[in-house]
Amino acid sequence: MRRAFAWGRLKLPVGLRTVLGLLLMVGGIFGFLPVLGFWMVPLGAMLIALDVPTLRRRLRGWLHRVVPRRRQWRGRTQIGHRKDDG
Repeated sequence: MRRAFAWGRLKLPVGLRTVLGLLLMVGGIFGFLPVLGFWMVPLGAMLIALDVPTLRRRLRGWLHRVVPRRRQWRGRTQIGHRKDDG
């Protein structure tokens, strides 16, 4: 997830990130349709957060809290390693 946002921050111009973020959020509103989905809303918000310093700090804090919990939930202590059950 971090790699994707680093790529977006480095490769996409500021105006394009904002426009893509808004389009994703608008498309997420129509998440009940087959092609679009509700997953588009947080992704759009994250793209916009890359351009707004206050939101960027909140996004960074959220990622630092969520990624370790997600790894624990999936049973991984480090990337690519599984916990030993025995």
